Amino acid sequence: MSLFERLKAAAPAEWRSYVDHAFVRGMGDGTLPEAAFRTYLVQDYLFLIQFARANALAAYKSRTLADLRAAKDGLSAIVDVELDLHVRLCERWGLSPADIEAAPEHQATVAYTRFVLDCGMSGDLLDLHVALAPCVLGYAEIGRALAPDGVDALDGHPYREWIGEYAGDAYQAVAANASRHLDDLGARYLGPGRFDELAALFGKASRLEADFWQMGLDAAGARR
Repeated sequence: MSLFERLKAAAPAEWRSYVDHAFVRGMGDGTLPEAAFRTYLVQDYLFLIQFARANALAAYKSRTLADLRAAKDGLSAIVDVELDLHVRLCERWGLSPADIEAAPEHQATVAYTRFVLDCGMSGDLLDLHVALAPCVLGYAEIGRALAPDGVDALDGHPYREWIGEYAGDAYQAVAANASRHLDDLGARYLGPGRFDELAALFGKASRLEADFWQMGLDAAGARR
């Protein structure tokens, strides 16, 4: 069992609260209010800027070339792919990158991103990647779940572009590499008695992800 699967198994309630959140279900069946998605997307853009910083921190903390390449790949996935997706989608509402960057960060955005950065500053590279895992690997899992018959089967779906990004081969490959790297870090850093500590960290990060979805629903006055 991969370290990622072990962490999920150790925090099942927290993980379900994230990947099976009402926001995710609403995206899947197309009933998510546009206002909720718009709020989420703007905040996620700001969120990703902080996560880019977290990957830069991972590069600084890297002790091997493989670690450095993993950090570089994570940074590139955010800066060169994910942020561009957000810009394209926000342009439909007449929002420019400058408009998005000028938006104030929501409390849920600050809570999770600063938690991850604090884990990275105070801990080692394994702490940082465990804190990042719900976002990096969770979005891949959600993408697969929302496109069980492939992206082409979502023709006409209101959230097809978002789902397609995370269900697509390119992002799935990023996630698979991240999971393998997490296993490698575990082999090097996971000493006796440390797993419970990491599982608690993973569970908290998953709850903060669920709070991030809820932020979008609350802004639109939608139900859980």
